[in-house]
Amino acid sequence: MTKPDLPTDVPIRDAATVIVVRDCDTAPKILMGQRGAKAAFMPNKFVFPGGAVDSGDYDIALARGLPDSCAETLAQELRDETGAGLPVAAPVAAVRELWEETGLVLGTAGAWQGEVPTDWQGFAARGYVPDASALRFVFRAITPPGRPRRFDARFFLLDAKHIAGDLDDFSAACDELSHLQWVELAEARKFDLPFITEVVLAEVTGRLPDLAPPKSVPFFHSGAETMLFGKLKGHAQGVAD
Repeated sequence: MTKPDLPTDVPIRDAATVIVVRDCDTAPKILMGQRGAKAAFMPNKFVFPGGAVDSGDYDIALARGLPDSCAETLAQELRDETGAGLPVAAPVAAVRELWEETGLVLGTAGAWQGEVPTDWQGFAARGYVPDASALRFVFRAITPPGRPRRFDARFFLLDAKHIAGDLDDFSAACDELSHLQWVELAEARKFDLPFITEVVLAEVTGRLPDLAPPKSVPFFHSGAETMLFGKLKGHAQGVAD
């Protein structure tokens, strides 16, 4: 059977993913949802909330940004000069995607200054402005070549206690993720997960219950024949496929 032609020149988009954990000290649970069967990227897979960084994310003012150490690590090894504002835009995208895909608010009570962008109107109507101070940058991964879409994803760990409102109320979520649920961390690998999600889960499992900003961040990327796994800012080592 002939393999379908795979794209070789798909642009890599910056993205942000949020790993929300509740009951960190007792029986940790993580928030996951299922992508649609017709989704172009990872159909049917169970994933964390997240998505691409939009151009508008660079213009949103945060009540508080990432911890300094996380922002400094995030700024390392950017692919090009266009990512100069990423230490602000990526956490903004994380807060926005969490709101859009789950209806959960990560913010500080307050009023927006000026006109509220369309993507944020529901968020602002609840009386909050985005706050990224509880996010912890814990993982970076670049989608391998040959995929219909490619992302340079930054994964942020979040203790659910910083979420405003009811943790089980997903009524404001869009329809991009279905079956939103809190999954026991020990049971998560029984779901249909993307490979990189399994890798990130192992990292999170080893880190909990410590939610302090990490001293180093794993960085995973791969080429046509190799997988590279290193640390920011470290030296990746090649691993055969």
